[in-house]
This record gives sequence, structure tokens and C-alpha cells, in this order.
Amino acid sequence: MKVLKTVIGYSLAGFVIMSCSSIFLFPYNLKAEENHTKQHHPAKTDSPKGKKIEGMVFVKGGCFQMGDLFGDGYTGERPAHEVCVNDFYIGEREVTQKEWEAVMGANPSVSNTGDNYPVDSVEWEDAQKFIEKLNKKRGRKYRLPTEAEWEYAARSGGKKEKFAGTNSESELGEYAWYDDNSEGVTHPVKEKKPNVIGLYDMSGNVWEWVYDFYDGDYYATSPKDNPTGPATRTSYHILRGGSWYSEARNVRTTDRFWSDVDVAGADSLFGFRLVLSPE
Repeated sequence: MKVLKTVIGYSLAGFVIMSCSSIFLFPYNLKAEENHTKQHHPAKTDSPKGKKIEGMVFVKGGCFQMGDLFGDGYTGERPAHEVCVNDFYIGEREVTQKEWEAVMGANPSVSNTGDNYPVDSVEWEDAQKFIEKLNKKRGRKYRLPTEAEWEYAARSGGKKEKFAGTNSESELGEYAWYDDNSEGVTHPVKEKKPNVIGLYDMSGNVWEWVYDFYDGDYYATSPKDNPTGPATRTSYHILRGGSWYSEARNVRTTDRFWSDVDVAGADSLFGFRLVLSPE
């Protein structure tokens, strides 16, 4: 598929996606958890409530200013606004091709292939099918992160962090595969440094699907607690984190990219990681 390296209002790096004929319903109602005490504090992995789950990092919930805090973002990243999220677990890395094949039986990836490379060329609906099958296989309730959860985790628990792990573009290559160092392909997961809470490749390698539909004006009306995106379904879903193809500006932790669900075929830039809510 042809990749467009342009910016129209927000960051664009390509188009995808899936048919509108079926939409997977959000398997967990974040808003059902009420009366959760939220205080602004760094995320941590040693909470008594956060039992160890292999391959996942426990993120202590809290409140943060979501959106552009550095003044160099796109319009859709504004206004910065207070958001609070509950505790959650998130994959320490992107879903790999080995994991995808074990569940789905075939590998859709068209960039580098191999067990430890992130799966790519994944449509949003196909990610949901993978999650549904994985949940039946493991008896869990995996899901995609919400956009707020993703940004909170990428920013090491809501810190003012421009890239996942650093504020310095000169250090970005230590944390991310992007257009300056990727040589035009994906790379095995966990080869770069993690951010403060132990998450790898939150910036770069492959764009990551989140649950939310896209609305460029959503930040102006977003609820404070556990936002899940606009109630009215649009023809777009959001991806975060940038990819091997992205410029530094588009691997920022606040950058928002979306893809049209009416365009058939998945882009080689697109993958995802998993989230679990505490039981």
C-alpha cells in the first residue's frame, strides 16, 4: 500500500483499514468503576494491588494533563486537559508475530518477519478478533488501551515526557526506531531502552491501535474520568506512538494519528499492544 508522508492538520503517515460492517464492542466498561480515588502521582509497578503478570507492566492510575504540553503539537492535541485513569496493566512491548501466529495461524506482516518482530499490517477489526480468540484461550479480558491509558503509560505515568523515555530529541534514537535510524523496516521488540516504567517501543517501530474512535474536537469536551473517545462512531480509529517510518515529531507521546475504516487493507506500519484491567 502506498504510504503518504504528509501532514494535514494532524500527523498522517498512511491510510488503512477495516470494513464498517462489524464493530467489536468495548469488552470492559471503564466507567463502571466509580468512586475510585485519583491523585496525581507517578505510575509504579510495585503496588500491592498489582500482582505480577508475565509480559505486562502494572500502571498505577492517576490524573495528568493529557495533550500538547510543549507547544509544538498539532491542533488535535489541544487543549491539554485533565484526565484521570484507573489502574491497569499494559504489555511491556508490542504484540509479536510469534504471538499473533499462535492465535491466528497466519502472519500478515510485510515488513521484517520473525518471531520477535512486532506484528504489522494489522487492521483494527483483526486486532479485535485476535483479542477475542486470545481471551477464550487464556480466560482473560485483554483489550486495546484507551487513548488516555496509552498516553498516560507512554509518559511514564503522566509525566511531562515528550518521547517515551526522554524529552531530548538527541537521545531519541536510544529509545525508538524511527526514520532516522530504522533503515526503513521494523526491528525486534525490546532492543531500545524502555521508558521509566519499563515499556518498550512506545515511541516508534509500529503505530499502535487504541480503542477510541477519532474526533478532532474531542479534547475540548472529553470527560475527566476514564475517557473512551467520542460516543458517536466516526469512520476513523486512533493509532499512537509513531513507527519506523515516522519523523521525530510523529513519535511524540501526545501525537494522534487516525486511519479511515472505509479504506480496505492494513498498512505495514500498524500493530498494537494489549491491556488488562485489574480483577
